[in-house]
Amino acid sequence: MKITARLTSIFLALAPVLLALLFTTLILVVVGASPWEAYRNILAGAFESPEKIADVVAACVPLILCGVGMSITFTAGQWNVGVEGQIILGAIFATWVARNLLWPRTPVLTTMLLAGVLGGALWGTLAGLLKVYGKVHEIFGGLGLNYVAQGLAIWLIFNPWKPADGATMSGTDPFPDPAWMPRLGHLRLAPLAVLLALVVVVVAYFLLRGTRWGLELKALGKNFRSAFLLGVPSTPRLLTAFAACGGLAGLAGAIRCSARYGRMIPEISGGQGYLSLLVALLAGYRPQWVPLIALFFAAVGVGSPRLELNMHLDSSLGGVLEASVVLAVMIVNGWRALVARRQAQQAEEELA
Repeated sequence: MKITARLTSIFLALAPVLLALLFTTLILVVVGASPWEAYRNILAGAFESPEKIADVVAACVPLILCGVGMSITFTAGQWNVGVEGQIILGAIFATWVARNLLWPRTPVLTTMLLAGVLGGALWGTLAGLLKVYGKVHEIFGGLGLNYVAQGLAIWLIFNPWKPADGATMSGTDPFPDPAWMPRLGHLRLAPLAVLLALVVVVVAYFLLRGTRWGLELKALGKNFRSAFLLGVPSTPRLLTAFAACGGLAGLAGAIRCSARYGRMIPEISGGQGYLSLLVALLAGYRPQWVPLIALFFAAVGVGSPRLELNMHLDSSLGGVLEASVVLAVMIVNGWRALVARRQAQQAEEELA
């Protein structure tokens, strides 16, 4: 029985990936392309050189930070869809520091990162306040705040922060050299950013697993009313969950400004907030699995352009693969929940 249960567990873990590959393979066959060649190009495009590997690792950082943040709010039973706006606010706060505080590298980078955390946390807390006191569902509140943050970023770039030669979609003037996060040689990878992301994973894992705060968030997520009746301070815990998620998203925004672009651009969030939602879903809201899932999404994102270059296929096929994995996970989880419910009903009938 133990061997059978183990094999079943392994199969259910692999089933979503197999379903996604099957679906994507069928699409490739329909359009007349070789599935093997397509997957080979994606892998080669992501890992064929040190530069590409560095790009994949760099792309993981914001996904890890936002994915861990969303795991925190998901644990509390909240859908914080406002991560995009929280990334933008973190980038705005960090940009203000880079433009106004002409300090040496260490203090200015430290202040930029802390400012990014503050900006994202404030925007996340605002979404929580709308939820708690305004009775605005967090999905609608978060989406609305995303558009407000995007509008604010565009206004800043095209008005008070516009370059001397005129505002363009390329963003603000480049940051002063001390505000650039050091990279690894000629690679587009900042070791400090990777280290911060990994530290966040470890800290979040222990906070959710072994502290009173984490246990209370889990209680709220399992049954909000019961947790409240048992004395869990629901409002403070929800607000801290939104603030923590927003702070991590703001940190991601500050890193994208400092380590990737060296300036503030209109599309600084780059859809990372929405993509991190899928990362958190696939990770099952467990921070320890976020880096592995983020690596998959980053590799597909970096490697997909090779499909267009070498096979004349649209690079959006990589997005189809990512979405297929998420859909397959939801289907498998739904099936497992249905089976468990039927087994529970059968057990009740036998007892009766």
